[in-house]
Amino acid sequence: MLWACILFPQLAMDGVLRQRADSDQPLVLLSGPAQRRVLQAVNPAARALGLRAGQSLTAAQSLASGFAMADYDVSQIEASQQFLAAWAYGFSAQVSLHYPRCLLLEVQSSLGLFGPWPKLQARLREELAALGFVHRISAAPNPAAARVLANGRDGLAVLDAQRLAQTLDPLPIERVGLPIDAANTLARMGLRQLRQVLALPRDGLARRFAPEVLQQLDRLSGRRALALTFYSPPDVFDARIELNFEVDSHQALLFPLRRLTGDLAAYLAGRDCGVQRFVLHLEHRSHPTTQVPVGLLSAERDAGMLFELTRGRLEQQRLPAAVLAVRLLAEQLPTFTPQHQPLFNERPQQLQAWEPLRERLRARLGDGSVRELHPRADHRPEHAWSVEPGALPSAIDAPRPGWLLSEPSTLNDDSVQILAGPERIESGWWDGGDVRRDYYVVQTRDGQRGWAFRDAGCEGPLQLHGWFS
Repeated sequence: MLWACILFPQLAMDGVLRQRADSDQPLVLLSGPAQRRVLQAVNPAARALGLRAGQSLTAAQSLASGFAMADYDVSQIEASQQFLAAWAYGFSAQVSLHYPRCLLLEVQSSLGLFGPWPKLQARLREELAALGFVHRISAAPNPAAARVLANGRDGLAVLDAQRLAQTLDPLPIERVGLPIDAANTLARMGLRQLRQVLALPRDGLARRFAPEVLQQLDRLSGRRALALTFYSPPDVFDARIELNFEVDSHQALLFPLRRLTGDLAAYLAGRDCGVQRFVLHLEHRSHPTTQVPVGLLSAERDAGMLFELTRGRLEQQRLPAAVLAVRLLAEQLPTFTPQHQPLFNERPQQLQAWEPLRERLRARLGDGSVRELHPRADHRPEHAWSVEPGALPSAIDAPRPGWLLSEPSTLNDDSVQILAGPERIESGWWDGGDVRRDYYVVQTRDGQRGWAFRDAGCEGPLQLHGWFS
């Protein structure tokens, strides 16, 4: 087997930065009581000002000014881990949150789908960067070793057991996952590297140290399996972004909206499903929450489309008060069937699929503005169709013109050529609109193709009823 470990060294900071449009500005996360606030984490811009984790807020303010502050939120860390696990579920059916701020993925069974490990690793990194998470990735034949290798250097991958032993041997004893007191005791004994500990007699280690020491050593070598609980994605997507200030314009809501719809798309890809209806909640200080429902005619999960559709709905919504937070809730997650794409697309810049265009028009113009033609069980051309709000235009098997005239007109062109017909249409006796007509497909001198008729049993000029496109 092959296990990947994705370590998130600044998960709390990433959870805040990815919700802010000004992510390059100095930011610190604070913890502790109000009387003694302490810097729990700082971003690179704040670090450049001389701020460090562990400083008191008073000391930090004496060193620099102009940095933003946010609370170190443990619940936000848990929410980020759950979201990342849902994303990783799209790459492996065995995803575990066994270690804090880490994801463990069994990827051996995924290589046949995503390609060899370097290709899969590159895709993981690309998607994590787009989601806004700093990460380190390692791989090893067992999950415990993969986690330990992530402590070494980013990108370290050992794909076979023999090389694994050679890679683990020189690691410092404090970085191999042993209990802290045991690692300190071994260091005082002069044992600095893992190879030195492995060379000791097992019975001596068992007498002097807790059972967790030998258990961890056996997990690293693969002798003992690590007991893991595997993640199962929820059936509901619920994400919320609290804004840094009161927002009273649609334009200022676009950044959190793009982040939420991007997270929704990543979540849907992980669950291999789509979304057909979700609700955007705009929270206000002293006004009831504004709900913006977004409904699609078919299941979708493309991030760009979800953003554009939600943006169109949002811009039609009047904001009754300033917005303090944005929440996206999707409870209906139907099966997603990807559209079939042509093998060759000669002019991609001039082509747009009907489904995305239809949804964008509905979002911009309203649900009732985009309608479809439905055939009706009536052979009379003027009664054979209806216009209704809906999804895709329905196909009619028989040749019918795309443009039907409101009133038939006489064809006076003597050079009209009959291409096909007659097609007898005799219907409407039940409602007083009885017709008996013989229809022909005709072509004029200019090459236009039309649809014309004569009353059955009558002679005379043809009556033009429609044009073919």
